[in-house]
Amino acid sequence: MAFFRPRVSREAEVRFHADQEVGESFPRLLEKAREAENELRRLQAAHASQERLRAAGVALDEALTEALRAAEATLRATLGVKAYDDRIARRKGRATPQGAKWVTEVESLRTLREEHRLTGIVKLPRPAPAAVSS
Repeated sequence: MAFFRPRVSREAEVRFHADQEVGESFPRLLEKAREAENELRRLQAAHASQERLRAAGVALDEALTEALRAAEATLRATLGVKAYDDRIARRKGRATPQGAKWVTEVESLRTLREEHRLTGIVKLPRPAPAAVSS
């Protein structure tokens, strides 16, 4: 007697299709991040105020985060629907040329975002606290 056993879970299929949709926006989001970086570099070259530099830095961070999320979704979709449920399928998918390409893309975007968070966002000076009376 043969039993029907689904190859992947329904949840994995839903997540796979959702990741495919999110991943389609990756080129647009990457271009948005490039534009935000160009704006930050332009403001730095023009010696803009600290507030404007901070706003541009935060905008770049948000754009990089959106691009990273889309790249991660594309990576998961590239690995295949079985990779959502199976660790070995995920590992095999990363070993393919397309999988390795997206792993590298995700790692480079993550590194760029973390480096920017550490050094690229201007920290505004805090106002001095009011004198405490005793």
